Amino acid sequence: MPINASTSGRPEQPLTPEPEQRPSVPREIRVLVAAAFVVALGFGLIAPILPQFATSFNVGVAAASVIVSIFALARLVFAPVSGKLTDRLGEPTVYVTGVLIVAASTILCGFAQSYTQLLIFRGLGGLGSTMFTVSAMALIARISPPQIRGRIAGLYSGSFLLGNVAGPVLGSFAAGMGFRIPFFIYGGALIVAAAIVYFSLSRTRRTLTPGSTTKVLAVERISLSEAWSFSTFKAALVSGFTNGWMAFGVRMSLIPLFAVAAFSSNGTVLAGLALAIFAVGNGLALTVAGRITDTFGRRVPILWGLSIASLATATIGWVDNVPLFIALSVLGGIGTGLMGPAQQAAIADVVGQGRNGGKVLATFQMATDFGSIIGPVIAGFIADQAGFGWAFTVSGALGLLGVLAWLPVKEKRKVENAAGPGAQTPPSTTAGTED
Repeated sequence: MPINASTSGRPEQPLTPEPEQRPSVPREIRVLVAAAFVVALGFGLIAPILPQFATSFNVGVAAASVIVSIFALARLVFAPVSGKLTDRLGEPTVYVTGVLIVAASTILCGFAQSYTQLLIFRGLGGLGSTMFTVSAMALIARISPPQIRGRIAGLYSGSFLLGNVAGPVLGSFAAGMGFRIPFFIYGGALIVAAAIVYFSLSRTRRTLTPGSTTKVLAVERISLSEAWSFSTFKAALVSGFTNGWMAFGVRMSLIPLFAVAAFSSNGTVLAGLALAIFAVGNGLALTVAGRITDTFGRRVPILWGLSIASLATATIGWVDNVPLFIALSVLGGIGTGLMGPAQQAAIADVVGQGRNGGKVLATFQMATDFGSIIGPVIAGFIADQAGFGWAFTVSGALGLLGVLAWLPVKEKRKVENAAGPGAQTPPSTTAGTED
């Protein structure tokens, strides 16, 4: 059981210092933020094309949907391996390898001559995706200054959001190129991004803290059993699962179908508009979510954000007028954007600065991916049996379980020792209450 700072004789310090004392965002993290934008941009570029490309091999809608699901399934299955690789090889190596695997699989998708080939190549991309996702989160947790973890999580989430919004726009312009060319463009961009990240992160492979270029030692690892001792980690797994169910699963699969069914005259337009408006609300929240997280702690923005997102999800399936539908879409985006940086910062608190948390980050990623996979399946079944209203209500009620998981969490927010693991400062100084 880790020792709290209060019991070790160290005076308690507030997490947030005066504004002029805030450290700057490390250069390595700025590189990861830029790379995240490229990844999300390319994903948005091929996402609308992929199902259509699958149907070009004379398969039905169900088979085309499997092409989309195989990516998430591969991420879920390979996440534990990604965590172990990150612990053993280091974050930069696993990150670059994962990006290159996604690049190779994307280019191979462009060359696919059958549905089976497309399915295999797309699944390979999910394998690489979980490698760079887990390693990036682990590296950010290791080198992020504790005082600005919320801001850094907001920057990283915002780069993905911006890429996901801009990608489909570029995809509409690339539609005239056919199904294959966008895959080649995305794959080539990923190779360039991997090269930039490789050279930019070369000095961080085994350094203890940001800016340490001379003192190189093996990075201390946090075990999964240690992470389980923190109530914040267990609460984050629950909220990650429910957020994956609502935001990444049900929103992407059922909102477009509901819009078409509920607003037949202009449902097709509203289907795309709802997703875009959700992204707008998400972006608005991200502009302030990081600062709120660093100022008030992780628990407050997660409770508010998840509550807002859950209530918006629970009620949107019952609306029958366009203004309310749009308003609830915006609220859902605001809620998700408000909780996202706080949730990532909470996991980073558990890992602690200067430590490798591959297995911990992989477990959190698995919880989110699992929710995004089974959410659409169960909610879709409910929609078929009882209607869209109950499907969204059940999903929103599930989101409130995440709220309940965070209610008993009591944060102990103190600044970690900037000297890293060599100073023997336990991660419990920011991770919360032990069980």
